[in-house]
Amino acid sequence: MRSFTTQHLDRVMTFEKEFKEAISNLPDKEKDKLILRLLRHDPALVNRLHFELLSGQSKEERRTEMESIIVKRAAQMSEDFYSIGYLMMDVRYLSGEITEHVKTTRDAFGEISLNLLMLNEVLSLNLERLALLTPGQSRKFSIYVIARSYKLLVRIRSLHEDYLVDFKPDLALLGENIGQSDHLMRTAIQHGLDVNWLLFGEIPDDIKERHQDLKLRGFLK
Repeated sequence: MRSFTTQHLDRVMTFEKEFKEAISNLPDKEKDKLILRLLRHDPALVNRLHFELLSGQSKEERRTEMESIIVKRAAQMSEDFYSIGYLMMDVRYLSGEITEHVKTTRDAFGEISLNLLMLNEVLSLNLERLALLTPGQSRKFSIYVIARSYKLLVRIRSLHEDYLVDFKPDLALLGENIGQSDHLMRTAIQHGLDVNWLLFGEIPDDIKERHQDLKLRGFLK
């Protein structure tokens, strides 16, 4: 049985009509104090408001900045390559920066385009290194790439179908990069990822259900 506190929080988070009206009727100074107090506990919201209210940038301009960061960071992490494990740590960190960009700008298009760019840059620069690894050594990194590819396909399918045209070149490049690696191709086949979906931009209508089913059966991790 849930506690009173949990039930109360659930009710608050639904923002019922009476609660919203009560907030609206607060004096302006009191509302300002409450907003600032709440913002101290939500850095992501602070970043989004700062971007929207003060930055003077569009999400497209911020996305272009992120593209430059990704290209430079991918080159740097590849130049400083130590092991496939460290490379994956660097990629995860860069992925986190993309996630922060998306939360700040609410850039749904960039969430896909920037992650595609990251995967393609990292793979293009490290395919030869990946080829020198044993299947065991490459396993975690290969699963990471295939899992990210699935998520991107799911996100693209969730958008209006017209957007697919914009992503086709980068999807095809990702398919080519995966196809050039025995480890990645083996992992893709084991996890039911048809590389032709990437090469030809033909994403199954039920890709979300396929992805969920794989996770339920313990794959992609």
